[in-house]
Amino acid sequence: MVVPEPMPWRVAKERAARAARAVRPRLTHAARTVTPRITRAARSTKPQLARVALATKPQLTRVALATKPQLTRVARATKPQLARAVRATGPQLARITKPRTWQYSAGAATAGLALAAGVVTAAGPWDSTGQRTAERDRVVAREHTGGADHGRGSGAAGSPRPAPSAGAVLAALGGTTAPGGGTKAAPADGTAVADVLDPLLEDPALGTHRAASVVDLTTGKRLYGLGGDVPLTPASTTKIATAVAALTALGPDHRLTTRAALEADTGELVLVGGGDPTLTAREDARGLASLRTLAEKTAAALEKRDVRKVTLSYDTTLYAGAEMHPIGVNENLAPVTALMADEARTDDSTSGPAPREGDPADAAARAFAGFLKQHGITASAPGPSKATDRSDTLATVSSPPLSALVERMLTNSDNDLAEALARHTAAASGRPADFDGASAAVGETLKRLGLPVGGARFHDGSGLDRADLVTADLLTALLAEAADPARPQLRPVLTGLPVAGFTGTLAGRYTDGAAGLVRAKTGTLTGVNTLAGTATTPDGHVLAFAFLANETTDPWTAQYTLDKAATSLTS
Repeated sequence: MVVPEPMPWRVAKERAARAARAVRPRLTHAARTVTPRITRAARSTKPQLARVALATKPQLTRVALATKPQLTRVARATKPQLARAVRATGPQLARITKPRTWQYSAGAATAGLALAAGVVTAAGPWDSTGQRTAERDRVVAREHTGGADHGRGSGAAGSPRPAPSAGAVLAALGGTTAPGGGTKAAPADGTAVADVLDPLLEDPALGTHRAASVVDLTTGKRLYGLGGDVPLTPASTTKIATAVAALTALGPDHRLTTRAALEADTGELVLVGGGDPTLTAREDARGLASLRTLAEKTAAALEKRDVRKVTLSYDTTLYAGAEMHPIGVNENLAPVTALMADEARTDDSTSGPAPREGDPADAAARAFAGFLKQHGITASAPGPSKATDRSDTLATVSSPPLSALVERMLTNSDNDLAEALARHTAAASGRPADFDGASAAVGETLKRLGLPVGGARFHDGSGLDRADLVTADLLTALLAEAADPARPQLRPVLTGLPVAGFTGTLAGRYTDGAAGLVRAKTGTLTGVNTLAGTATTPDGHVLAFAFLANETTDPWTAQYTLDKAATSLTS
C-alpha cells in the first residue's frame, strides 16, 4: 500500500481559504436568520427569569447567611496552609514569564475570597439584626443605659435597656468621634458629593422620575439634593417612617401581649390577639412570645380551677376594618389580623415571601387547642368571639420590646410587622386600628415631630401600596431624627437598617464595594427602586442618604445603580 505524502503547507492553506470563502455566505445568512429569533426569545423569557430571580433571592440569601459562619471558620482554618502554599510555590511562579489570562483570574478570585473572609472576621461577629455584638457589648460596658436588647435577657441584671445610646452606635458606624463624643461632622462643602452623584443619578436605568437627598447626620445640613421635595412612590422605605412613628407613639420598651381569658359565667376560654405577628407556635421560640408557653400556663390555671374541658374562642377585635391589603392575596403579607402565629406562614421560613394561612386567627387558635390537649385540656373547635370586661386573664405572653421588633422589621423588610406596628401607632393615637387610621396616625405623628411631611401620603405601613408617596427629603429627615442625641428612643431605626454585605435585604449586595460601610433600607416594586440609609466615609463621617427611582424598566440595573451611588459616598 502506498502512503500518500504529507500535503505541502501552502496547498493546504489555499484549500482551507477556499473552503472558508465558500462557507462564509451561508454562515452570514444563518446568523441573520437566527439572531432575530434569539432576540425575541430573550425578550420573552426576560420577565420570567426576573420573576424566578426575585422568587429565589430570599432562599439564596438565607443559604448565604446560614453558611457564612462555616465559611469564616474554613477561611481561618485554611489561612496557614494557603500561606505555606504561597511560600512554597513562589519560586516556581517567578519562573513563569508569560502568565495566561485565566491565571490572573484565578489569582484574583483567590485573593478576593481571602479578602472577603478577612472582612467578615474583622467586622464581625454580627447578630441577627445587623448589629455587631462587640458594638453592643461596648455600649453596655461604657454606659449601662444603652444598647439594643434584641429580645435577649431582658430584665437581667446589667442588661441593656431596649434603646441603644446614640454616641456609641454612631461612633461604631464611623469609628471617629468629634470632641464631646458626637459623631464627626461631614464636610460643609457638598460640591464633592455632587461631582460623584450627578453622573450616577443621570443613568437612564433610574427611569423617568428620580430624587435624591444626602445630609450630615450630626448637623442635619443637606449636602446634596435632586428633586428632594418631589413625592415619589417609596416602596419599602416607607418602613422607616413606620418605625419612627411607632417608636414615638409607643416607646422602645412597649411589648405586644397575647392572653388567654376565661369567661366566668359561661366557661368560655378566649384567646385574645394582641397584634403580635411574631407570636410563635414553634418549639424553639428564640426569644419570641410562645403560643406553647401560653397554652402551658393556661392549662395550669385551668387545672387549679378543676377545669378539664373548655369551649375555645378567639378575639381579633384589637384591629378594625378589612384584613386584606389592597394588593390582595400575596405571599409578601398575611391577612392583617390581631391574632396569628409565625406570621401565618405555612412553611419553615421566618422572613421573605411565603405561602400563608387564609385565616391566620383560626389557624393560631387551632394550634393553641392542640397545645392545650398536650397538657390535659380538651378544647372545642375554635370560633370568633370577644372577651368581655368580666373575663379573668389566666395567662399572658409578650413579644420582645418594640425596639427589637423595629430592628427586625427593617432588617428583614418584614411587611407583617410593619402593618402591625402601624396599627398599634393608630391605637396609641386614639384612631381606629385599620388601614385608614394607621396611615393617618403615622403622618400625624411625623408632623408633630416637625418633619417635612408636605406631599407625603401613607396608605399602609409596609410600602406595598403603590399609592404611598414620600419625598427624599423626608426620608433623610427621618434618619437624622433617629440620629438626634435628644431622641435615643429612635435609635433602633439606625441599628435595624440592613448592613451591606452582611444582613437582611442587603446580605447579598455590596460584596465587592461598601460591605459594612452602608446600612440601608431597600424598596422594590414593579417600576420602583429605592434605597435610604447611612454611609460611612473613610475619615469617619456618617451621612444619611435617600435615593428614589420611579418608572424604572430594568429593576436589576436600577438596583445596581443605586448601590453604586451609595457606595460612592463611602470613598
